[in-house]
Amino acid sequence: MGMAVDDDAMQAVLNRLRRAQGQLSGVIAMIEAGRDCKDVVTQLAAVSRALDRAGFKIVASSMRQCLAAADGTQPPMTEAELEKLFLALA
Repeated sequence: MGMAVDDDAMQAVLNRLRRAQGQLSGVIAMIEAGRDCKDVVTQLAAVSRALDRAGFKIVASSMRQCLAAADGTQPPMTEAELEKLFLALA
């Protein structure tokens, strides 16, 4: 099943993922440089939040698309599939 995410939402998700990628590279560099554990964990938490936000954006946009799609090009997601997506982010 393809992702049912509109172009604006997809761009927002990609921006968040790129930002998270940069943050993760920063965390790796901090560890390699022997930076303070507190600083590393703080940045790692920021990466985690960015990834969560990207995931929630995908799920929310997919839900909106699934509920609005009445053209029959894709089968709608079941309630169980939507629940599984939300739980995967918890």
